[in-house]
Amino acid sequence: MSLLPPEKPPYRVVELSEVSDQAIEEVLNRESGEGFRFESIHFVTQQGGRRPSMAFLFFTREGRPGGA
Repeated sequence: MSLLPPEKPPYRVVELSEVSDQAIEEVLNRESGEGFRFESIHFVTQQGGRRPSMAFLFFTREGRPGGA
């Protein structure tokens, strides 16, 4: 049983191929403005490199299945 209509999913994952403070800030502001709450960020690095090549940002929205 879903608490939200299909057009409003309770989870969102955003992939960033350009990992910069501006790009991350833009996604955080946009998604929070749409009612999503930031959960976590995961970085992907290449072997031998220190700078992330990609980032995945995870968001949730109130009313998701499971009662949270």
